[in-house]
Amino acid sequence: MVESLTTQEFKEKIFNYEVNKDWKYEGDLPCIIDFYADWCGPCKMVEPILEELAKEYDGKVRFYRINTDNEQELAAVFGIRSIPSLLFIPKDEQPQMAVGAIPKEAFKQAIKEVLKVED
Repeated sequence: MVESLTTQEFKEKIFNYEVNKDWKYEGDLPCIIDFYADWCGPCKMVEPILEELAKEYDGKVRFYRINTDNEQELAAVFGIRSIPSLLFIPKDEQPQMAVGAIPKEAFKQAIKEVLKVED
């Protein structure tokens, strides 16, 4: 399941940027965050792919969505200028951002290479 996050939930589950200057991931599993908006066509193309991946990687990778229209502070903190923007967060390394609607195979490759999770 892809879980929607508010700014407050992001600070609790992912990274509290008000407390920590340096990146410190709070989660127990690697995750992917989809920064999207309801009106965005490419975002609608990514949504079913993320739902499929959430089932395939259940228990290995968490999947989140953040509506940039509702959570403008969070979008500003990450410098989101175009959507969809996808934040890949490994458990113990720096996160990496990808911009645009990417195909399922590209997600799977990033899950393997960036998140270090085998399918």
